[in-house]
Formats: sequence, structure tokens, C-alpha cells
Amino acid sequence: MSQFFQIHPENPQQRLIDQAVQVVRQGGVIAYPTDSGYALGCHLGEKKAIDRIKKLRALDDKHNFTLVCADLSDIGTYAKVDNRVFRLLKAHTPGAYTFILNASTEVPRLLLHPKRRSIGVRVPDHSITLGLLETLNQPLMSVTLIPVGEELPMTDAEDIRERYGDQLDAVIDGGACHLEPTSVIDLRELPPTIVREGRGDLAPFTG
Repeated sequence: MSQFFQIHPENPQQRLIDQAVQVVRQGGVIAYPTDSGYALGCHLGEKKAIDRIKKLRALDDKHNFTLVCADLSDIGTYAKVDNRVFRLLKAHTPGAYTFILNASTEVPRLLLHPKRRSIGVRVPDHSITLGLLETLNQPLMSVTLIPVGEELPMTDAEDIRERYGDQLDAVIDGGACHLEPTSVIDLRELPPTIVREGRGDLAPFTG
């Protein structure tokens, strides 16, 4: 059965953040709250954890994992971005967006995907997520927690524990999340392409 951490959504208790990060460092899979539903996360390049997430979500190899980052400081490690794209990213992070970018040469190794040429990057506007990322000191590999056959992300930690407790190492209860998923914007070429309309405002990318 998974560990269950009740963490304050606005003032996260560092002691509990540390314990959750320890689970990730030990190769575990966690469910955690974001600014648009709960997500599943694990350590970069942790093959067994990645395979467990794929199985839980019934994902194939074509599905893009997203790198969830605390800020844009490491973006150059994972993605090739020019000044115009960087300015767009800077203006709209943190926020409820997932940006598809051209992957750096590091990405195939980190994501264990030899042919991966693109990468989803996200900087959430959520205190618990940012606390986890700052303590971990690197991005989380993530996918939104959308149950098989459903379209919307899960938003309640108790429901997640009941449904998936035996498949996760930790569930972080940060209260209810927004139901809408992120807006997905493809920035591999400009002008931007809208891949999915979600919670993030699309107006800045359609002008």
C-alpha cells in the first residue's frame, strides 16, 4: 500500500516534501497535485518506474512523457530553444500549459526513448509541485493521471488512493485540483500550434 502524505496546498510542510522526494529518489512512483489535475511522477531515466506508469495508464511508446520543471533555468539541457521561443516560455510560466519543444541530444538517454525528437515541458503554478521540484533539484518525468477510458484527470487524492494505492509508492493529498487539463502548445516551429485547448489561456498563442 502506498504512503499517504497530506500536504498543505499553499504552505507545504518541508518535512513531508522531503519524505515524498525520498520516495522518488528511491525509484518510486508518486501521484501529486498540480494546477490542472493530479499527475504521476518519477525520477528521470528510472526505467522500472516509467514502465509502471505506462502500465497504470495503459500508454504505448508513442505517448510523450512531460518534464515538469521548477523554472526555465535548465531548459537548455532538455530542449533546443531560440530567443523568440524562450521569451514566449518566460512570459507564460509558471502556468497551466504543456509546451512541446525540440529535444536536446540529452533527451533520448534521459527518457529512454532512442527516437524521441520532441519533449513536453511544463512549469506548474502549484506550491506543492514547486516544493517537490526544488527539493529534488531536477525535473520530474510525468504524465497526467487520467484513468483508462476516461478523458479528465483525477482531482481527489482519496479517490486515487482507493483506486491505485497498490500500484503507487506515495500519494500526496494537496486538496482538490482543477479539473481541466493543461493547454498543449507546440513551439517547435513558430507561429505556435495549438494541440489541445485546456486551462491555459490560448489568446497569446493565436494572435
